[in-house]
Amino acid sequence: MTAPRIGISARVTGELGRQHTGVHIDYAHSVSAAGGVPLVLPPVIGPSAAAEALAACHGLLLTGGEDLLPEHYGLTGTEHLRDTDGDRDAFEMALFRDARSSRVPVLAICRGFQLVNVVLGGTLWQDLPAQRPSDLDHDKGSEWHERTHHVRMLPGSLALAAMGRDLVLTNSFHHQAIRDLAQGLHATALADDGVIEAAEGNDDRHWLVGVQWHPESFWRESEAPERGLFKALVDAAVEWRSGRALQLTENAIG
Repeated sequence: MTAPRIGISARVTGELGRQHTGVHIDYAHSVSAAGGVPLVLPPVIGPSAAAEALAACHGLLLTGGEDLLPEHYGLTGTEHLRDTDGDRDAFEMALFRDARSSRVPVLAICRGFQLVNVVLGGTLWQDLPAQRPSDLDHDKGSEWHERTHHVRMLPGSLALAAMGRDLVLTNSFHHQAIRDLAQGLHATALADDGVIEAAEGNDDRHWLVGVQWHPESFWRESEAPERGLFKALVDAAVEWRSGRALQLTENAIG
């Protein structure tokens, strides 16, 4: 059987008057190392074509990047709001809604995790240092592969099963975080200061995991527990594809 195709949400950047779209290569390496085929999905596709783009995929990876527009969770922006991209917000929200309705497996990272929470009705801290200060710095400006604080996985979680350990020293690059967790999610990992570091969907029929740190940065480490998250996504994508094929066959026979 061919490797499953994993759609990876991309961002738009600008330099010297020219725009570019793409993803940090670590995302693609992580999917490939786990046995999947990475497909980059740029926001220029637009929300109206999100379902068609997702139809080419067996799994979805929502990536990090800009702050979400606060209007999506009923607030106005503060002076702490950083770069935003409304077009990207709209496209990725449509992607996630389509993935949820068709139960395409989803791994959501950093901004992607926050987006999932917002789409399902949750809210965000717009700036942790200003609104929820603690002794733990979630955005130290360190190297991407540098592990800076611990995250504790909760028993029975998909994240724990995928990573194989309940305490992980992770990297961290976010000034925003989950404030009110959406009703469709339950928390499955916490930082020492109580910030939600991972959550998963409440629907057992839909594989949905979100994490606040950047597990893709450790794809070069053969023993890194984070590699298990991408393997779990790829495995879920294979299972979803098999289930879809069976359903199509039954529909044709029926």
